Amino acid sequence: MWVITLFDEANVRIFEYAEKAEATNALKNFNNYAVLTYTY
Repeated sequence: MWVITLFDEANVRIFEYAEKAEATNALKNFNNYAVLTYTY
């Protein structure tokens, strides 16, 4: 599972993706600080 963790001023939001391509494509849409990680 690929996880994008988005750090927004006072919040942390987490988005989960099954495919790496889908996650990297979604990561391009975030303008704030975000981290892409993999977990199994």
